[in-house]
Amino acid sequence: MSVGKFTEAIQKSYTTHLPAIHLGAGIYQNEIIADAKVYLPMRMMNRHGLVTGATGSGKTRTLQLLAEQLSAAGVPVFMPDMKGDLSGMAKEGVANEKIQERAKALGVEYIPAALPVEIYSLSGKLGAQMRATVTEFGPVLLTKILELNDTQAGVLNILFKYADDKNLPIVDFSDLKKVLNYLTEGPGAAEIKSDYGKISSSTASTILRKIVSLEQQGVDQLFGETSFDVDDLFEKVDGRGVISLLNVADMQSQPAVFSTFMLALLAEIYQRLPEAGDLDKPKLIFFLDEAHLLFKDAPKAFLDQIDQVIRLIRSKGVGIFFCTQLTQDVPPSVLAQLGNRVHHVIRAFTPNDVKALKETIKTFPKSEFYEMEQQFTQLGTGQAFITVLNEKGIPTETVVTHLLPPASYMGPLSEQEYSTLLNNSDFYKKYKDAVDPQSAFELLNERMQQIEAEKEEKQEEKNASSSSRTTSRKQEKSTLEEVMGSPLAKQVGRELVRGVFGMLFGSSAPRRSSRKRSSIF
Repeated sequence: MSVGKFTEAIQKSYTTHLPAIHLGAGIYQNEIIADAKVYLPMRMMNRHGLVTGATGSGKTRTLQLLAEQLSAAGVPVFMPDMKGDLSGMAKEGVANEKIQERAKALGVEYIPAALPVEIYSLSGKLGAQMRATVTEFGPVLLTKILELNDTQAGVLNILFKYADDKNLPIVDFSDLKKVLNYLTEGPGAAEIKSDYGKISSSTASTILRKIVSLEQQGVDQLFGETSFDVDDLFEKVDGRGVISLLNVADMQSQPAVFSTFMLALLAEIYQRLPEAGDLDKPKLIFFLDEAHLLFKDAPKAFLDQIDQVIRLIRSKGVGIFFCTQLTQDVPPSVLAQLGNRVHHVIRAFTPNDVKALKETIKTFPKSEFYEMEQQFTQLGTGQAFITVLNEKGIPTETVVTHLLPPASYMGPLSEQEYSTLLNNSDFYKKYKDAVDPQSAFELLNERMQQIEAEKEEKQEEKNASSSSRTTSRKQEKSTLEEVMGSPLAKQVGRELVRGVFGMLFGSSAPRRSSRKRSSIF
């Protein structure tokens, strides 16, 4: 197979007349073919995508390359910064010898560029504080981070249903604990029994312990007001889309938390955006790095929610790209919806690795230019197998691609540069201070105080009524005693006694003649 035929095939497959991302150039027989340019049409980026590869294969720089060109085209980007090393996108790259060599091989000029960047944080320590209310987070996602079983998840659903029915905003964990206590041991226990079902104290105690455990880990910082407004992700500066970085370097020990939070953002974006149909450029591209953390030990309800969001958010003009080490990290139902794929090198060191490699190769369009299994394990850093959807929605030729170098700085900002970026950010100031609104905690406290006051009032009325009856009885008794103590009453009493005893003993008592009795007197 000639180089000319390879170049012709790639040019035909990747030709586009629409705005597109220039990913790099094809490699054939270990040679970079600069004319075999590889593009990803922006119109197809809302068909979602997958970026995979072993550690150190260049996945992060691929995401950086995608984000840069999207931003330059006016498309906002959201992406997690797992190690804190993407903040350098806010300043120009450095044109060293290796970068110049790569650019020359690809037939392009390297032009360093800085990008508009906003940095967010779930702890509030590394960027603008991202928060959500517990109500916005919802029971399904909360079940995931609390690691609840089906029974406990059912109780959590009862709490949310009750709060919705009674207009009780659950803003933070204090509200959630208050509702749980109110419906388990408080006045609400009897109230919900018929409509919602009884909550066992053992289940409530387990949920409470898990909430307290997250609080001790500092996760409660995520929940509260002011909650994050997803409209802030669609900002542009000088016509360029803002790159919103979520720095989770300080939350590496809670991977389920930050991955689930990102899904919560996606769900809210879907709820807020109107239908858009097919656009020449997406409204937003959402990267989910370390995607395997999102699906690990996920309950079915959680996976169903992911599947629904992925299926439907495309029509809102939003594209989602998953980034992970292996294709198998993503459930088949989600993989089936991903149209664009960038696969870096796979290390086949174990039998399981070999099996995973073969399964991955089967999912690619067959190529007459490569021995796929051999080529996959020989990719260098910054090289990847690529297949995307062309502007007509048809999968392109599978091609080994030498990727372009990012134009921005490949590394973290210095501590001073980082602080300057945050201090100049309007969003950092907007979300810095927490607000404590009236919510379920205060409302239920008022309700319990009112119930207690009503009980005390009823008790006082009962005591007053009892005291009145006692006084009346004492007065009646005093009057009777006065009457019974009078001489007349005593005489009547004696006559009555004599009469009664006379009746009882009259038959046996000796009769006395009236005459004799008269003589006596």
